[in-house]
Amino acid sequence: MVLHCNYEELKALRDGARAFLEGSVTDAQAVAAPPEDRARVEGLVPLLEGTLSIRTLKEQRRVREAVDAVVAYLRAEMELFVTTTHPASEGAVAAYFDFAHALSVQHRIVELGSEMTALVEVVTGRSVTDDVSASFVFPD
Repeated sequence: MVLHCNYEELKALRDGARAFLEGSVTDAQAVAAPPEDRARVEGLVPLLEGTLSIRTLKEQRRVREAVDAVVAYLRAEMELFVTTTHPASEGAVAAYFDFAHALSVQHRIVELGSEMTALVEVVTGRSVTDDVSASFVFPD
C-alpha cells in the first residue's frame, strides 16, 4: 500500500528523525531514547525520500512506531520553544509546523494500519497473527 506524503511532511520527518538520532537532547528531553526506538528511527530514515510503500502489516507497525518516536520528539521540541521563547517566535512557529506535519503523517499511518488489518481479516476470515502480519503482502 502506498502512503503519500508531501514535501513538507517528508522534510519534517527527516529533520525530526535526524535530530532524534543525533541526540540533540535539550533539558526538557533529558531521557535518552530506548535502543529499540533508535533502531526503528534509523530504519525509517531511508524510507523518507518519497512515497512510502508499505507492503505488510508488520512493516506498517514498524514505520508507525518509528514515526511515533519522531512525533514525540518533535512535540517536546515544540513545547520547549514555546515555553522558553514566545508562542509566536520564529523558532516556536517552525517547531509547531514540523510537529504538525509529522502528526498528520502519524495519523494517516494509523488509519492505514486499521485498513490493512480489516482487509487481512476479511480475506483470511480470522484475526491477524504475527505470522500473517509478516506474510500477507499488499501490492502498491
